Amino acid sequence: MSEQRRQVLQMLAEGKITADEAERLIGALEKEQPASANGGSESGAKAQPKYLRVVVDAQNGHGYRGPTSVNIRVPMQLLRAGVKLASLIPVQARDQVNHAMRDRGLPFDLSQIKPENLEELIEQLNDLTIDVDESHSQTKVKVFCE
Repeated sequence: MSEQRRQVLQMLAEGKITADEAERLIGALEKEQPASANGGSESGAKAQPKYLRVVVDAQNGHGYRGPTSVNIRVPMQLLRAGVKLASLIPVQARDQVNHAMRDRGLPFDLSQIKPENLEELIEQLNDLTIDVDESHSQTKVKVFCE
């Protein structure tokens, strides 16, 4: 651990800065470090994304209230923790959830959720954009990792 990172964590522990401020400072420190210091770009190492972002922009047409924007930022650690917690659901409860989801048209099996599946999805999810054109609005949905 670098001395600068240790200082940021010390300031957080002493209550001199908030957790958000500490996160921003550590993020800035990571950007300042040369690529060769943490694996190097020569080896093709890529920084793991910290957030899953979902951005929705809707331009509503005739008779509607105006543009709608949604910006969701979910910490990847929350997703990873959720996947791990899914494995702790008792079999009987998991079966009930799977059955309820199938009844609502979602053929989904909670037992198939595994941490490696999430990591594979994150690796493949570079940039997904969905355009929805309707007669009264135009909606753009963008899902990406940052």
